[in-house]
Amino acid sequence: MKGILGRKLGMTQVFTEDGVLIPVTVVEATPNVVLQKKTVENDGYEAVQLGFEDVKERRATKANVGHAKKANTAPKRFVKEIRDCELELNVGDTVKVDIFEAGETVDVIGTSKGKGYNGTIVRNNAPKSHGGSKNIRHIGSLATNGITSRQGRILKGTIMAGQEGGYRTTNQNLTVIKVDAENNYLLIKGNVPGPKRGMVMVRTAKCSKGNKAPVTLVD
Repeated sequence: MKGILGRKLGMTQVFTEDGVLIPVTVVEATPNVVLQKKTVENDGYEAVQLGFEDVKERRATKANVGHAKKANTAPKRFVKEIRDCELELNVGDTVKVDIFEAGETVDVIGTSKGKGYNGTIVRNNAPKSHGGSKNIRHIGSLATNGITSRQGRILKGTIMAGQEGGYRTTNQNLTVIKVDAENNYLLIKGNVPGPKRGMVMVRTAKCSKGNKAPVTLVD
């Protein structure tokens, strides 16, 4: 597996030479620095720890400053691990967008947009409740099969109103349309999680359906 950290800049569209419109998300990924290399002997698993986007030392903890100095770099704003990395990397090396190729299938992980407090129907995409009654926007009965009345508790996982969004989510099996190593960005077909300027991780697809043939874009 391989991956890189970056920022979602927003969506746009590109055209192929055949005139086909492709909606894409622009992900800016300046070179990531390898901060640590974990091994089975020392940590119990293999992983490469990447750091993205410098932060001033006065705004970082002493622990983070010292950790970054081992890689001869500044402390980083975002730090994530790539498990079982297939790339041959050492502490202090950089990872660029050219680890991916056009047509490659990837997963994109990010934090979904926060949507505030929402009701049961909206938050859970649930059907209207209570059949023919007018109570169609509320949670309905919680006493399923008499469990609540008999044991005085509600089953775990019962859909309810509450905070929606703001959680880690993954969009799987997206296709890389273009890799621009000179300007450090990727064009990925479709949408990816999070708001504009949100941090995302682009990694090899875990459940890949196979890579696609690269397309030729109109400049």
